Amino acid sequence: MNQDLIELAVQRGRLIERISQQRRQLGQQLQPLGASLHGLDQAVAVVRRGSDYAKQHPEVVAAGVAVLVVLQPRRVWRWSQRGFFVWRAWRKLRRQMSDLGLLARP
Repeated sequence: MNQDLIELAVQRGRLIERISQQRRQLGQQLQPLGASLHGLDQAVAVVRRGSDYAKQHPEVVAAGVAVLVVLQPRRVWRWSQRGFFVWRAWRKLRRQMSDLGLLARP
């Protein structure tokens, strides 16, 4: 009877060690997925903040819809592209000025 308990304890120890090794291996294999999920979490947070803002400021949403209705979609798209270009150029300029020490770090 005592020998059976010893064998069970040894077998249990082996299983625990095997489980531990499998957990480490799974953690290593899932590391790239963790980085991707972190990016997805950030995107979801941005969408939630935008949704909360829209719920708190429905007049802004209504104004945006009115602009889309009044202006032609092609014109809105063109101005959106221009605005995006200006925004990117501004960010790049600020980053370069910051790197040169002309501005405080963002």
